[in-house]
Amino acid sequence: MRFGARLSKAISEHGPLCVGIDPHPGLLASWGLSQDAAGLERFALTCVEAFGGRVAVVKPQSAFFEAHGSRGVAVLERVIADLRDSGTLVLVDAKRGDIGSTMAAYAAAYLTEGSPLAGDAVTVSPYLGFGSLDPALEAAAASGRGLFVLALTSNPEGASVQRAVGPGGRSVAQSVVDAAARANAGAEPFGDVGLVVGATLDELDVDLSDLRGPILAPGFGAQGATVADLRALFGSDLRGVLPTSSRDVLRHGPEAASLRSAVDAIRASLEM
Repeated sequence: MRFGARLSKAISEHGPLCVGIDPHPGLLASWGLSQDAAGLERFALTCVEAFGGRVAVVKPQSAFFEAHGSRGVAVLERVIADLRDSGTLVLVDAKRGDIGSTMAAYAAAYLTEGSPLAGDAVTVSPYLGFGSLDPALEAAAASGRGLFVLALTSNPEGASVQRAVGPGGRSVAQSVVDAAARANAGAEPFGDVGLVVGATLDELDVDLSDLRGPILAPGFGAQGATVADLRALFGSDLRGVLPTSSRDVLRHGPEAASLRSAVDAIRASLEM
């Protein structure tokens, strides 16, 4: 089953929610854990226990694991394996982007069957040109995995690039949307190429009507975005939108039961 179909099934079973595993130092401290690979592992495996089999997608943030060196990457590999064993879709938030053989190597790491870093999808950056993602698109197609491509992010610095207008009169972000739509042409219910669009944006300024792919919407919850904000940006039908909540859930740790309760409350709010 291709990624888009697996994602549609997961949303129908668990609702449209992506929960992040972001083990940054402040959260490790608030959980009473050591600032080392052992504390990282305790944090991450508690999240796996809490979220596995309960949400549509779990999104480990690769940078916080990489910060602990090879032992941290080993923890990430275990998180990916354990979540997939639980039947939960894993989106590795690595935001990789490069050209040629380097992009092909990233694709092999995150999108190739048998790689310990390969979840079900990975975030990628198109800002070396959407065509630079071809090795990732090809690897995803071959292994039945997915991509979430940065399109419109909510950080203030992003606008100078993403909202810039190209020679054809389209914004850079719209050109990314259009390229993703071409990759998803004819797919039902979702294609395998999703977009990252910040939930805290004041306005959308892009046409998503032909996308046929999922939208990852970070910024929901602790960063300020509400269900009303999601509907204002994306319309009343949010079946293809995956709001992402990390800190709003993780602040309820370190008990797995408390994390589960937080997930249940957020999921209920999305059904309003």
